[in-house]
Order: sequence, then structure tokens, then C-alpha cells
Amino acid sequence: MTSTQSQSRRIATIALMTTLALIFSYVEAILPLNFGIPGVKLGIANIVVLVAIYTMGPRYAFTINMIRIFLAGFLFSGVFGILYSLAGGILSFIVMLALKKTGKFSIIGVSVAGGTMHNLGQLLTATAIVENLTMFVYFPVLLFSGIVTGILIGIAAYAILRKLPKSLQTF
Repeated sequence: MTSTQSQSRRIATIALMTTLALIFSYVEAILPLNFGIPGVKLGIANIVVLVAIYTMGPRYAFTINMIRIFLAGFLFSGVFGILYSLAGGILSFIVMLALKKTGKFSIIGVSVAGGTMHNLGQLLTATAIVENLTMFVYFPVLLFSGIVTGILIGIAAYAILRKLPKSLQTF
């Protein structure tokens, strides 16, 4: 494969993964999955980010995540949605990448950390915007939801990685 073909393959794969993550964001935006807790979502687009971290590496996974956050924000949630998603997305990405690099955590553990850090990032942003620390009373609920959704997303990403052909697991 030539360098140009390799670069074209990378761009096409990033575009496909970003599109898939955006579709998952759209599905989550239109389906009324109400867990009875305001602001709690499953975060199925994070399956794509996790798979990208494990197959494509941090640079490409980060690119996919950032493009998806901005596009989903502009399409479904507006400027504040982008702001909250960026805070959660960047914090969770950094933590997931750091834990993956240690080699001591499974993909499910990495996902749980990502889910909880995403919620923490959003809570920190909300606290800064409203300038009220009492919002942290809500953190135990967000911590628990991050753990549960992180487990579910991690299991899904693990199942996908196991089914991917070896040729697609190296980018």
C-alpha cells in the first residue's frame, strides 16, 4: 500500500467512525431514554471512541471525538451542549488514555473511568457557569450512573473489538 493509499484509508476510516459516532448521538437525542435522573445518558457514541482508542490510537480517536462533539452539539444541543460535552469529553479522554497506557486496566475499566470523568467534567463546567458549589450534591448520582453506563459501554466496545478482523485492529 502506498503512502497516498494509506493516508486515504485513514481519512476514510476517520470519516466513517465519526459518522457512526454522530449517528449514535442522534439516536440518543431522539430516543426518550429517561433513566429518571436529569442529564444522565447512556453515551453510546463513546463505544466508537473506545474502539478508536484501541484500534487507531489517541490522535485519531481524539479527532473523531472532537468532530462528533461539535457536530452533535450544533445539530442537537446548542452551544451549552457543546461546552458541557467538550468538558466531559476531554477530561474523560485524557483519563481513558492514561489508564489504557498503563496496561493495568481492561477496556471495561477504562470505559468506567471515562464515564465517571465525563460526568465530573460536565459537573465542574456547570458549577463554574452557575457559580454554585452545592451542585456537587448531585455528584454521587452522577458517579453511580457513570459507573453503570461505563460498564455497559465497555462491554459493547469489548465485544466489537473481539469481532473485528485482525487487519482492522491495527491502524
